Amino acid sequence: MLISKPEIECLKLLVFLSWLLSLNLILCSIPNHFTTKKHQSKEVEREKSKMGRGKIEIKRIENSSNRQVTYSKRRNGIMKKAKEITVLCDAKVSLIIFASSGKMHEYCSPSTKLIDILDQYQKTSGKKLWDAKHENLSNEIDRIKKENDSMQIELRHLKGEDITSLPYKELMALEDALENGLTCVRAKQMDVLDMAKKNTKFLEEDNKQLNFIVNQQQLTYENVREHMDHHGYHRAARADFNSQMPFAFRVQPMQPNLQERM
Repeated sequence: MLISKPEIECLKLLVFLSWLLSLNLILCSIPNHFTTKKHQSKEVEREKSKMGRGKIEIKRIENSSNRQVTYSKRRNGIMKKAKEITVLCDAKVSLIIFASSGKMHEYCSPSTKLIDILDQYQKTSGKKLWDAKHENLSNEIDRIKKENDSMQIELRHLKGEDITSLPYKELMALEDALENGLTCVRAKQMDVLDMAKKNTKFLEEDNKQLNFIVNQQQLTYENVREHMDHHGYHRAARADFNSQMPFAFRVQPMQPNLQERM
């Protein structure tokens, strides 16, 4: 049986169409296969996570050591999240945490300060974080700080430091201030010397009076002693002492033969 050319071409076309159809079916089945695999892997991971972690009841942890460990982990986690949201979203974050022991942990975005965030919160929310007294106190502290800084600068100038940039008028004023201070110091020094001289004179007079009193007492004691010696006080005292002795003693030799020889 002979097949004509048109029939051969038709058969070739049918084979080609069937091949394209099978290829299309294969290509369509491949994404579904991967999506089902991916979905199944996600489900498996979800089941594993449920089995591993479990659901934690939110309540106070009674064990102190477990509570401290949990606090440390959760604190590090929230600190990490605050840093991430600062970097990723260009947000201004300020975080303050106080532990049960009173220890403070804080984080503030590098692009801002805590006081700026508090001021912005006060303006945005309309809540006053501090009253007028505290504001006045803050202004007073700032004023005192400025005065202290200016006094430190003046003190350095008086010591001769940082005076290269001073103009002529300020240098003259500084010289006058130093001369006035030197005059006051010298006057005070003279007052101290005069006071020391007066105290020295008072001490010398007191010393003379004490020496006079000591000499008078010494003369009086010598006169009394001479008077008592002149009237035989010592002899009478010895006689009275001998008359009060109840017995008379005689020295006996230790060896009786010596008495016989004598």
